[in-house]
Amino acid sequence: MRRIDVTGADGVRLAAWEFADPPKGSGETDRASGVLLLHGLMGRAAHWAGTARWLSERYRAVALDQRGHGRSEKPADGPYTREAYVADAEAAVEQLGLAPVTLIGHSMGALTAWQLAAKRPDLVRAVVICDMRASALGAASQRGWEDWFRSWPVPFATLADVRKWFGEDDPWVERPSPARGEFFAEVMVERADGWHPLFSRRQMLTSRETWVYEAHWEELALVQCPTLVVRGLDGELGRAEAQEMVRVLPRGQYAEVVDAGHLIHYDRPDGWRAAIEPFLEATAEETVTPPLSRP
Repeated sequence: MRRIDVTGADGVRLAAWEFADPPKGSGETDRASGVLLLHGLMGRAAHWAGTARWLSERYRAVALDQRGHGRSEKPADGPYTREAYVADAEAAVEQLGLAPVTLIGHSMGALTAWQLAAKRPDLVRAVVICDMRASALGAASQRGWEDWFRSWPVPFATLADVRKWFGEDDPWVERPSPARGEFFAEVMVERADGWHPLFSRRQMLTSRETWVYEAHWEELALVQCPTLVVRGLDGELGRAEAQEMVRVLPRGQYAEVVDAGHLIHYDRPDGWRAAIEPFLEATAEETVTPPLSRP
């Protein structure tokens, strides 16, 4: 895995991570289909490591630490708008030469993926939407997140405490989830007094409030490339809404992963791969219409 710096919107420094050395031999890098992996709110590029390992056998797999997350810059005053997140992903695709790219997004990263596909169809070959709703979540959802953030017993004394709280003791956990504990252990950093999140919870709420109050069906309908909607049976995206998203998408497809919650690629990596790999193979060679020449 190697780090590549990207300059995002407003000059924000972003860390992108390529999970394999570029293919050896003249011209091979250009022929490898690009895949950009976009994590969800509070996530980081490293959460895609398992997926990227098998992707890199065939594709040029790059994961992006989005602004405010991971090793990317976390500007105190943002902006943490939808436009900024989409522009960052657009910059990554263009600066890394990934187009025509397949975008794989989880949760908030999936919204960024389909918004970019709607904005720049010339850049995007296909989209995978992992457990992200198109409906507005509303004010109550945002208040719930505010209360949840306040409940975190930060700082944590050890990473074992992180794993236990998020995997077992968190009131949002319906049943023990070691995968959830590991997910949050990866977004903690050690300081003098213990373990703290890599991100600012205030900034996460700011990021979230830019999309929870509005629905995103109109943008979904503008995505012209093949798009796979994937849900975990115990995730946040219900079957009826997922199937409506597929209906709205001009070229939508549907898949679900049993025994998986919101963190599908973490909960059931084998089921996740089985759900998306045939779609990726079918779309890898599809021709993308080139953009019109610009003045």
